[in-house]
Amino acid sequence: MPHEPTLRILKVEVLSDDWATLKKTTLDYLRRDGTWSTQIRQTYDRGDGAAVLPYDPARGTVLLVRQFRYPAYVHGHREMLIEVCAGLLDADDPETCARKEAEEELGYRLGKLSLVFDAFMSPGSVTERLSLYVGPYSADDRISEGGGHAGEGEDIEVIEVGLDDALAMVARGEIIDAKTIMLLQHAKLAGLVERAA
Repeated sequence: MPHEPTLRILKVEVLSDDWATLKKTTLDYLRRDGTWSTQIRQTYDRGDGAAVLPYDPARGTVLLVRQFRYPAYVHGHREMLIEVCAGLLDADDPETCARKEAEEELGYRLGKLSLVFDAFMSPGSVTERLSLYVGPYSADDRISEGGGHAGEGEDIEVIEVGLDDALAMVARGEIIDAKTIMLLQHAKLAGLVERAA
């Protein structure tokens, strides 16, 4: 049963407003025991996004990308991250965004997409909500080499791998991106592929 918290916003400060907006908020929060608690929270707002996992149902493969992610690098993860393709919505609706990202990053024009779920990826500090899709693809859907937009700093490698191989990469710690793990597990649980490549 949904429960909306009771709170009073006391003060909001913008700490940074560059690529995204970082705010510091002081609020009073009504606890379950009826007492008020003053809290300070920082929220990072970079907009909402969409991601898509293309899968080939007959060959048992999925399309992923490998790219440099500075926040992971600065945290000690020196390897490139392997992920599903994704991007910020900007002015698009989530499905349009997912389609655009598939064309730009993967080089594939996808047909029917299915929304798996909308999820907050790090709700303790980041406001971003992602719409996560899956969609079938075949070799006939390829329209370019992909790779993203160099002008936006993207240098993306397209990876085609068997679903079971991708899940083994998760188990070995080679795929550590949350949205990717969620979509790979969904693909397996939903039986989206006939066999593992």
